[in-house]
Amino acid sequence: MPDILIADDHPLFRDALQRAVLAALPQAQVRSAESVHGLYTLIEQYPDADLLLLDLHMPGARGYSALAHIRGQYPGLPIIVVSGHEEAQVARRALAHGAAAYIPKSTAGEEIVHAIRAVLDGDVWLPPQLVGGSAELKPDEADIAARVATLTPQQFRVLTMIAEGLLNKQIAWELGVSEATVKAHMTAIMRKLGVNNRTQVALAASQLAVEPGTMQPLPEDEEGA
Repeated sequence: MPDILIADDHPLFRDALQRAVLAALPQAQVRSAESVHGLYTLIEQYPDADLLLLDLHMPGARGYSALAHIRGQYPGLPIIVVSGHEEAQVARRALAHGAAAYIPKSTAGEEIVHAIRAVLDGDVWLPPQLVGGSAELKPDEADIAARVATLTPQQFRVLTMIAEGLLNKQIAWELGVSEATVKAHMTAIMRKLGVNNRTQVALAASQLAVEPGTMQPLPEDEEGA
């Protein structure tokens, strides 16, 4: 029986996605997560899952960052991105980051079923109104995506928390680790991203936002940490 993963923090839409999956694959085992942290736990439990439906905006995800990271860590896992964004450029960037399909949340249930079947057949799917145009990333965005893909899952969690403006002590509490461990992760993240300080880490992460360049203000006492 195929294992299908759903990552979406909205219960009603998560249920709608599950119904669409079961309509497309009645024998499927559907597993769901409400955050990126929960999603990584799921993927670790089901590394051979057949498909992931990933919300573009959910706790622990910043724009395309989770997509880029999961594609790097699990290149054989097909990913369908779901989002409230209706813009063609947002959809094309998702495909350029490795998504196999892009489903706006306004999409009718039968179209979602069609998209799921298409992706499982090895096709790329977009709704008709978003078809057309190029799906290429700017060099800087492609470079950051490739670097983010090299992070370990725990380093990725730290990266997203930095991008959200959390202090080291807050990150340590959220992850259940020491501040020294967080600082060690920070050192590894800076090395892998090719940057020198906390502000540059956040700026790098912001390139994967839906609106590139946006970032949360960093705490003043840890800007260089």
